[in-house]
Amino acid sequence: MRYIGELRDGEMVSETYLCKTKQILKTKAGKNYYSLLLQDKSGTLDAKIWELSAGIDHFEAMEYIRVDGQVICYQGSLQLNIKRVRKSQEGEYDPTDFVPTTAKNIDGMYSELLKYISSMEQPHLRKLTESFFVEDKNFIAKFKKHSAAKSVHHGFVGGLLEHTLSVVKLCDCFACNYPAINRDLLITAAIFHDIGKMEELSSFPENDYTDEGQLLGHIYMGTEIVGARIRTIPDFPVTLASELKHCILAHHGELEYGSPKKPAIIEALALNFADNTDAKLQTMTELLNNGDERGPWLGLSRLFESNIRKTTL
Repeated sequence: MRYIGELRDGEMVSETYLCKTKQILKTKAGKNYYSLLLQDKSGTLDAKIWELSAGIDHFEAMEYIRVDGQVICYQGSLQLNIKRVRKSQEGEYDPTDFVPTTAKNIDGMYSELLKYISSMEQPHLRKLTESFFVEDKNFIAKFKKHSAAKSVHHGFVGGLLEHTLSVVKLCDCFACNYPAINRDLLITAAIFHDIGKMEELSSFPENDYTDEGQLLGHIYMGTEIVGARIRTIPDFPVTLASELKHCILAHHGELEYGSPKKPAIIEALALNFADNTDAKLQTMTELLNNGDERGPWLGLSRLFESNIRKTTL
């Protein structure tokens, strides 16, 4: 199979991909065309069908399709111009080839996360985290497989776990360097900060926003999930509960970035920095991994507002 991550500008492609999304749009001249997002386990690819004529069979989003076309570079990103398309038949593809998955060992990462939980000294925070990550088998199975985003960063199976562990590690570093930080509070907040994404995003292969996710968002949803579990733990300190929920509510740092509160305590500030650091560095990593191997310059990134270049090794 020719994976999306292996495609290069100018290549001809004849392959099966998952059609993640399908839109019927119009050109400036008023002519209909299809805009698609194709997916396999290596990533996603923008695709266009400009000529809706013979050779373009009927298909819908979330179906596996066999496409023939040419890869081009458009505004710094690869795009597939499709000339022929049909539905793929059972036996022509393996569904596991179309689910992007972390390159890291999921069970190994989870074991590492559990070590941070076992290192906590505050009994209520430890009980809270253990109630999810040690005792709740259904939660554990779902958490291990979930993504951390629809796109941009960690949008793959195991992505939520990978991102959470990275944020926890950064927070532990902050706590070691700044004595004013309550380590157990910060580590707990890091572990729970994106828990709402398990309800905001559907499971693979869809990995798309749920109705509740669109209406409420993962920050509010995560705070509600944690708050509900806190109420089942006897004598959980009221102020500690508020501080933890504040960290989750403020972890995007700014109101315009979706946080209903800006950081008011040092742990919330540290969590915001750790979350933003891991998200941005992972995004850059994914850009570098998906870049054209023929040259160091990868093109303009809208997110970073810069022409991205690979470092000389």
